[in-house]
Amino acid sequence: MPHILLVEDDDRLSKLIAKGLQDFEFEVTTAYDGMTGTKLSLQKDFDLVITDIILPEKNGLEFCNEIKALKPELPVIMLTALGTTDDKLEGFDAGADDYLTKPFEMRELVARIKVLLKRFSQQQQKVFILKYAGIEMNLEQKTVTRDHIPIKLTPKEFNLLKFMLENPEKVLSRTEISENVWDTHFDTGTNFIDVYINYIRKKIDKDFEKKLIHTKTGMGFILKKGYEEQ
Repeated sequence: MPHILLVEDDDRLSKLIAKGLQDFEFEVTTAYDGMTGTKLSLQKDFDLVITDIILPEKNGLEFCNEIKALKPELPVIMLTALGTTDDKLEGFDAGADDYLTKPFEMRELVARIKVLLKRFSQQQQKVFILKYAGIEMNLEQKTVTRDHIPIKLTPKEFNLLKFMLENPEKVLSRTEISENVWDTHFDTGTNFIDVYINYIRKKIDKDFEKKLIHTKTGMGFILKKGYEEQ
C-alpha cells in the first residue's frame, strides 16, 4: 500500500482528501504546516508527497525545495488554488513533479499519483548515466556536465533534459514533452514548454560553439548535432 504524505492546512479539505485517497487504498499521513511536513518527510519513508503552496510556518515552495534536495527520488505533487502560468513555473522550479489546481477531481489526483509512482519506480531500474554529444547526466548524483564543465539545472530543467537525452535525434512535440516531463496536458495556446526549452538552451548551448537543442517549427524540438533550425 503506497504511503502518501499530505500537507494541507485546511482541516476540512485535508480530511476529505485523506478519506478519498484511503478509499483508493493509499495509506495517508497528514501535516498542517510546511515545518511539520519537512520533519515527517525526513523521518519516514513516503512513496509520494502532496502539498499546498500557501502553508503556515514554511510555504510549499520552500518545503518542496528542501525535500528534493535531500530526497530527489521522492515524487511531489503540488495541489493548490494558485493556477497562473507563473505560479506553475515557480512550483516546477521548486522541484514539483506535477501541479494540480483546486478545485479538482479526486479521480484525476489519483490518476496522476499512479503515473508518478510508476515513473519513479521505473527510473530506479534504468541506467544511471545518460550521454550525448559531450553532455553527461548522472541520474544518481543529479549532475550534468557538457565537455566536463558542470551545468546547474533546476529539478524540472533536469527532467526535461533527461527526456531529450533519452530520445536524441528525435523531434519531440510539445504534447510528448508535457505528458512525459509534467505528466499532463497544457493549454496549447501557452508557451509553457517553450519557456523551459529556452531555460535549458541557455545553459546547455549558450557558451558552446556547437548548438544541440533545436526547434523544428510547428513540430517541436530536437536534440541533435549539426542540425539547422527550421
